[in-house]
Amino acid sequence: MRKKIFGLLLLWAVLNACRQAEVPRPVGYFRIDFPEKSYRSCDSTLPYRFEYPVYGIIRRDTAKDAEPYWINIEFPAYKGKLHISYKQIHRNLASYIEDTRKLAYKHTIKADAIDEILIRNDSARVYGLIYDIKGNAASSMQFFLTDSVRHFLRGALYFSSQPNKDSLMPVLDFFKADVNHFIQTLRWKN
Repeated sequence: MRKKIFGLLLLWAVLNACRQAEVPRPVGYFRIDFPEKSYRSCDSTLPYRFEYPVYGIIRRDTAKDAEPYWINIEFPAYKGKLHISYKQIHRNLASYIEDTRKLAYKHTIKADAIDEILIRNDSARVYGLIYDIKGNAASSMQFFLTDSVRHFLRGALYFSSQPNKDSLMPVLDFFKADVNHFIQTLRWKN
């Protein structure tokens, strides 16, 4: 009987001696492969033209309150969308700018910071402001563009996912570059 107990204890010791100590692993995220940056021109019936990524799809905004020149640039592979709304100015530029500011600053509840970046392109008559929203806010970037006389355009970048600045940071950085390209190439039609 002693030999059996000794044999079982020895077997148990040998089997447990081969185990490695469990070490907690850091939280990891999936690797995201991005397409090569390439752009195409959009020069349609809209009162503005611009360049957008080849991996984006332009669709008219179908919301019930959408106006004729509102569009979305969708990035289906990344569940992202750049909402673009356009309005003509009729002595109401200040109210459009204030509405944009209010919409951007609604994200202060979750945002760590909101940086305001001035846009000024005198040769194209494009002026505006980018709201670079840091943290776990629903939208990470919003902006408005205007010529201060006739045209007003507002944009907001959203992703259909739970906001998590750590996991979304590579995606946000990738698409913020595309939004900046949109802004740099925007031209008004008169």
